[in-house]
Amino acid sequence: MLIGDVARRSGVSARMLRHYESLGLVRPTGRTGAGYREYSGEDIRRIFHIESLRSLGLSLRDVGRALDDQGFTPAELVDDLIRQTRERIAAETELLTRLSRIGAAEPAGWEDVLQIVALLQALGSKSAGTRQRAALSSVDEVPVEALVEAALSETDPNVAGALRWALARSGDGGLALLAEGLGAPEAEVRKRAVQSIAEIPNDKATALLRDALAHPDLVVRRYAALALGARGVADAVPTLIDMIVEETNDIDAADALSALADDCASADQIAARLVDCLAPGTVDSSARRRLAQALADIPGITASRALAELSHDEDRAVALTATYILGIRDAR
Repeated sequence: MLIGDVARRSGVSARMLRHYESLGLVRPTGRTGAGYREYSGEDIRRIFHIESLRSLGLSLRDVGRALDDQGFTPAELVDDLIRQTRERIAAETELLTRLSRIGAAEPAGWEDVLQIVALLQALGSKSAGTRQRAALSSVDEVPVEALVEAALSETDPNVAGALRWALARSGDGGLALLAEGLGAPEAEVRKRAVQSIAEIPNDKATALLRDALAHPDLVVRRYAALALGARGVADAVPTLIDMIVEETNDIDAADALSALADDCASADQIAARLVDCLAPGTVDSSARRRLAQALADIPGITASRALAELSHDEDRAVALTATYILGIRDAR
């Protein structure tokens, strides 16, 4: 079969077939009387083998080794090809993400494109200071998706705070992505997600925080409860009391209960829940003392009566704490 026929049937151009021949990958078995290359069936099979190996990403040099070196083993080369392919996919994915973000920002001209690229690069900088400056200047300039990704991956507390501030200023556009972050397999990502949601002051964020009270991650539930307490959502009360009992951010939890207790009806309900937990034998002595301290800023008759009873408690530390609190309340 002549070279033109081989090119048509194999899809490999005549020029490439000549290149293969120059590299010694495939040589026509014979020549016609006029001196034209003539390929045998075995030659054509080798061409298809070459193309098959090239489709895997092998270089022509490695293709030659694979076909001619009897001692050649593919395992190591295939592993290397897998690594290179993954790296290439990661790089292409990053490029696609960046292009999508630039498109979402709807730049008016190339100056806008360059500014967005500069801010995206700054958000990914190794310098915490550079990332923080980018976060503080990125509102309305960088797509919210980029801010969310940066917030969920940021480890520096100052930069993280700046990113949460930027997200809060950007509205609720990033809430859907932050909600996805609550389901991330990494605990730190889930924590950053709920912290970011907590700083977005709107009803959609509040709804997400309410849902987070039932989250399987205890840390997520606690951050959600603290944020909801500040927003006056009474659903957070049980988690806040648990935090006091377990001495986890117990001061912040008590402050949140105090904020919720501004409403008289809520104050009595909160005090009643605290009293239930204060029953002897329910929790240990140190927890009862913290619960008694939490009653200090809960107004109303229920809290006052509970403190009066606790001032005679068998646990001297609890009794002294209640007596001290009653003295402050009387002075007020």
